[in-house]
Amino acid sequence: MQRQAANNTTSPQQEMLRQRLPVVIVVLLIISTILILRLFTFQWLPPEVARDFQLRRDANYQRTIRVTSERGIIYDRNGEPLAVNTFQYGIGASPNLISNPRDVATQLAALLNRSELEIYHQLTSEASWVSIARPVSAEVGQEVARLQQTVRGITREPIPRRFYPQGTLAAHILGFVAGDPQDYRGYNGVEGYYQQQLAGRVRNQDVSTIPFDLPQDIPESDRGSDLVLTLDRDIQFLIETELQLAITQTGATGGTIIVMDPRNGDILAMASYPSFDPNTYFEVTDETVFRNPAISEVYEPGSVMKVVTVASALELGVITPDWTYNDQGFIDIGGIRIENAERRAYGVVDTAQVLVNSLNVGAATIAQEMGWEDFYRMLARFGFGQPTRVDLQGEEAGILKTPYDDDWSESDLGTNSFGQGISVTPLQMITAFAAIANDGLMMQPRVVYQIVDGSDVYTTQPTALTRVVSKRTADIVTEMMVRTVNESLENAQLPGYAVAGKTGTAEISSPLGYERDASIASFIGFLPADAPQVVVLVKLDRPTGYWGSVVAAPVFRRIAERLVILMEIPPDDVRLAIQSQGGVVEEVNR
Repeated sequence: MQRQAANNTTSPQQEMLRQRLPVVIVVLLIISTILILRLFTFQWLPPEVARDFQLRRDANYQRTIRVTSERGIIYDRNGEPLAVNTFQYGIGASPNLISNPRDVATQLAALLNRSELEIYHQLTSEASWVSIARPVSAEVGQEVARLQQTVRGITREPIPRRFYPQGTLAAHILGFVAGDPQDYRGYNGVEGYYQQQLAGRVRNQDVSTIPFDLPQDIPESDRGSDLVLTLDRDIQFLIETELQLAITQTGATGGTIIVMDPRNGDILAMASYPSFDPNTYFEVTDETVFRNPAISEVYEPGSVMKVVTVASALELGVITPDWTYNDQGFIDIGGIRIENAERRAYGVVDTAQVLVNSLNVGAATIAQEMGWEDFYRMLARFGFGQPTRVDLQGEEAGILKTPYDDDWSESDLGTNSFGQGISVTPLQMITAFAAIANDGLMMQPRVVYQIVDGSDVYTTQPTALTRVVSKRTADIVTEMMVRTVNESLENAQLPGYAVAGKTGTAEISSPLGYERDASIASFIGFLPADAPQVVVLVKLDRPTGYWGSVVAAPVFRRIAERLVILMEIPPDDVRLAIQSQGGVVEEVNR
């Protein structure tokens, strides 16, 4: 009995615990309820409070970058890519996430070719994120990507870069793209002229510096438009090769070759020397090499201008094909004596012989017959003294003095007639000849054929600028140019094809007058003469051969030999035979 009574007896400690247990349970329930309510209210913070909290949280783990959308691709007329997009990379790190900065610094130093100690100091800084190297190549970026798989805390940011798969090909036409993502834009050529179309929208984007954060959704921004050029890559390669060969053979210090379709103004190829590689534009020490001499450098054209003088006078009716004059070897105009290049008299000659024998006196006589008002009006109609407005960045207008200018003198009327004292660009000169080849109708030179904006395709239409001369005048002058090639320019003749052309040999002016034993030699020709499909300008600066007939005409012939194959232009007899049978010769150019 005593043992049972003892078992039913509760100790004071147990009794106290039994009395307090409900209180403890109630307190725990209250605390749990408060915590749950706090968590609930945290999930449903007012927007302004939540935003402030998020901003304070992200301040140490985000940064803002300028994101550029993909730049448009540039193609030649046959779809061959001339300018595409690739990436370089910016390498960074979050020091507070690097567990072993010494080992990581060693590995990064080997990949980036940087000082290991310098990188170590960056990885042990108190900053939330540091930039270690930018830009690095795509190959280095891939090596860093492999390192990211084993090392936490390294970041890799893509940086857009323009890549030109053809290297130096068409560098002056294309231009280049420079700058970082904050100012990524095109310079010179079509990259500069069509910057707005090629470049897409640029915007700010906040990115996380925490490597294991989930990638943020970046909305697709407007992509730049693609460009399809009138350029033919094969023809461009041909003339660049021939220009380099001509420079080597003649010792010329520079030169330009242009190939144009006279029917629509399409520039099929345009090359100048010296040139550059747009992939490594930053290695160029002389920035003048970026200028395109075909449109931005002027020169005195010399005797090729006689074609324009003759065509102008024929158009105005001042002379006829049967017109003659007595060539005494010199003529005095405005107080200066003008002489023929060979310093000889030719006696009674007709209009065609002015071109065949390239007579300075004949051109000056014709200019006098026209008078200064009509002469300069016709030069302006042919486009001299004004830009062609080709769609390339950096075009110059040339220099054409008129009687309305203070520095004009009467002697300029005579010298301008044979290409002295007037400055033109190569593009202006070939555009004037293309007008004669196109039955007297001058077409707007163009480089871009299509602009492709997503599913929208905008095709540029050939634009006629003006009729400089009638078809009859153009035909007469063309016949004279064919006679010029056949009778005096064996170096420019192409068996099987009638070639219309003219040479130019211009002295080089300087502040002290014209230089001795230095010239700009040129040749401009088109074919087939009766139905021209292509016009070619060849210009060489300071060649050792001096004369255009000696150094420039052979270059034209070599180019023409390849062009008729590339452009599938049959010999004249074959083409005329097909046409006489009612057939159509297929033309491969637009």
